[in-house]
Amino acid sequence: MPDTPHLLLVEDERSIREPLAQYLTKQGFRITQAGDAEGARARMAAYAIDLVVLDIMMPGEDGLSLCRHIRESSDTPVILLTARGEETDRIVGLEMGADDYVVKPFSPRELAARIKVVLRRLQAGGIRQHAPDAGSFAFAGWVLKTGERALVDREGVSVPLSTGEYSLLHALVTRPRAVLTRDQLLDLTQGREAAAFDRAIDNQVSRLRKKIEPDPRNPAIIKTVWGGGYTLAAEVTRL
Repeated sequence: MPDTPHLLLVEDERSIREPLAQYLTKQGFRITQAGDAEGARARMAAYAIDLVVLDIMMPGEDGLSLCRHIRESSDTPVILLTARGEETDRIVGLEMGADDYVVKPFSPRELAARIKVVLRRLQAGGIRQHAPDAGSFAFAGWVLKTGERALVDREGVSVPLSTGEYSLLHALVTRPRAVLTRDQLLDLTQGREAAAFDRAIDNQVSRLRKKIEPDPRNPAIIKTVWGGGYTLAAEVTRL
């Protein structure tokens, strides 16, 4: 486990999620946020997450369903956030493999303590491993190495990417030839609340094109679909 544990905080209420993320960051954790299950899945595919803090009650796919998915695909520990009095949800969550739960309303201090206990317990047991490497993707002479979060050219030379550029490219290469709207890309990369206007994605696409396109003014890899969004037009091979 790294010196700074990487937590995924999944909570649809921004008024709860953002202050909690700030507090946990001050407690020495690295925090990635998601506002729904779809965003959480995308972030778990992109990052090596050490622990998930997961709200049960979310619009769309709920936390119990996501907890089941996490447990079926990895050994990443999960702490559930549950509403007061929802004993059934707590029992079902634990039966699905959640490591602990915290009842709302709770103090951030209590949650931080429970996180540390779960991480310490799993580390002491010798069973904690990072989330599985999501693999590498080859396209148009480039290779995106998700385990290293690196983009390399044909000669193996690494091209630096910002966090936003990496997340955007990962969203595209894992959905080749699919047309992704700006809203979808915002949700998959940063979360709806992280950037409230379409130009945020446009600017990142422009920066990516300058790094990977032979002619950024006439892009052949990341193409604009007028009225739709963007698509990765190149063939992608999973390595």
